[in-house]
Amino acid sequence: MKTSKTTMLIAVLCGCAASGAALAETLVVNDQLTVPASSVQTPKRGSTMADVEKHFGAPVEKHATVGQPPITRWDYNGFSVFFEHDRVIHAVATAG
Repeated sequence: MKTSKTTMLIAVLCGCAASGAALAETLVVNDQLTVPASSVQTPKRGSTMADVEKHFGAPVEKHATVGQPPITRWDYNGFSVFFEHDRVIHAVATAG
């Protein structure tokens, strides 16, 4: 049950982060809709907050932690990082 709530929260947060103008182009290849991988460098899953800040610098904005387990979002120019506790669970390219 905890995993499904976490997955749902991540989906909502990613949707919020990606709302507005997106960087990805959609392509149709062999009648299949595809979205090419982003070339934006983002932190790897499992990295700590300290590792992310050391490698990418201070974020442009740190959002308040929400939910249980605690999910935090940091915004950088060009991507957002989502943490569960102090570990990266997802990073997405953004238009900012």
